[in-house]
Amino acid sequence: MGSPAGHRARRIVIAIDGPAGSGKSTLAALLARRYGYTNIETGAMYRALALKAMNQGIGLDDAHALSSLAHSSRIELQPGPEGNRVVLDGQDVTDRIRLQDVTEAASKVSVHPGVREWMVHLQRELGAAGGIVMEGRDIGTRVFPNAQVKIFLDAAPEVRGSRRFQQNPAVATREASVLAELRARDERDRTRANSPLVPAGDAVLIDSTDLTLDQVIERAAGVTTSAAPPPPSPLPGSPRCTPRT
Repeated sequence: MGSPAGHRARRIVIAIDGPAGSGKSTLAALLARRYGYTNIETGAMYRALALKAMNQGIGLDDAHALSSLAHSSRIELQPGPEGNRVVLDGQDVTDRIRLQDVTEAASKVSVHPGVREWMVHLQRELGAAGGIVMEGRDIGTRVFPNAQVKIFLDAAPEVRGSRRFQQNPAVATREASVLAELRARDERDRTRANSPLVPAGDAVLIDSTDLTLDQVIERAAGVTTSAAPPPPSPLPGSPRCTPRT
């Protein structure tokens, strides 16, 4: 029987990458719950910074101003029973950052090298001790290239666009518009000079186009369990994710 110290040694980094609408956030949250890990949403961090830029009237193409803004910001991910609460400079912005205008702005903010370097530094701090599930677009290639588990989750653009549309059916926009924006975001993510969206060479690819959520979870868990067996009993509450600035 393994010792408590041995069990702690198995608390690894699970990196989940993939394009918008592929289901990364849902998968990360469910895997974190299964293994008693902390779920770190890198996309929420970029959205929070984008919201701050919007509120302050900073241009989304102003790389210098955005980098300076990042270094003066404090972003917290506070785990809760219904997922992370996102706190920006002491203000809860969880619901606001999920809206389409912030999502689009975050994609534009994230292309700037200065912003990404700042984010990568904070993300590495959060995951230094292991025991995390981190999802994003460059986790397995840039943030944690030595992660013990790497998953690249993808799906056909039409399927991802439909999922995004169904997440906010009350928004006054057409599904075709959501798909067009998603394709534009894919292009930005895949062609940016700094940390483009590509699968890590040792990542396991999961195409969720024709899979149910349960099937995706089981495939991901099959990849993960050999490296990080589920804990024998529930772990204590997750620590607050508080990047230091």
